[in-house]
Amino acid sequence: MQNNFSFLSIFSPTDPVAFLTSIMLVVASIVSWTIIIGKLRLWKETKGRQIKISKEDNMETFTDKIIEPYDKNLWFLSMASAVAPFVGLFGTIWGIMHLFSAIGANNSTSLAVIAPGLAVALGETALGLFVAIPAAVFYQFFSKKSDELYNKIDSQIKELKRK
Repeated sequence: MQNNFSFLSIFSPTDPVAFLTSIMLVVASIVSWTIIIGKLRLWKETKGRQIKISKEDNMETFTDKIIEPYDKNLWFLSMASAVAPFVGLFGTIWGIMHLFSAIGANNSTSLAVIAPGLAVALGETALGLFVAIPAAVFYQFFSKKSDELYNKIDSQIKELKRK
C-alpha cells in the first residue's frame, strides 16, 4: 500500500479556500516566530543591564520609553494565539465539507475517498495549533518579563521621588 499524503499537500492550490487558509496560517507563523526571535534577542542583549534614572529624566514618560521596545508587537502574538485555532478550525470544516462533496460525487465511503480530504482537514487544524501554541506561550512569557521590568522601574522612580 502506498501513502500519497504529505504535509505539503495541504498547500495544494486545487481548493483556493483551503490554500488561502494555509497560506494565512504559515504567514502568521513566520511573523510570530520573527517577533519571538527578536524579543529573545532583545532580552538577551539587555540582560543584566542596569537602568539609571536621574531626577533630570521626565518621570512621566521615562518608564514608557524604556518599556516600549519590550512591548512592541506583542499584540500580534496575542492575536495569533487567539485567532489561529479558529482559522485552523475553519480550514478543517471547509475540508470536511469538501470530503462530504467527494463522498456524494463518488457515491462511495471508501477509505480512498475519505482519507485525502480528512488528512487535509486535520492538517489545517494542526497548522492552526502550530501558530497558536508558541504565540500564546511566548506572549505570556514576554508580557510577564515586561511587567516585571515595568514594576522595577516604577519602584525606582517612586524611590527617587521620595528623596
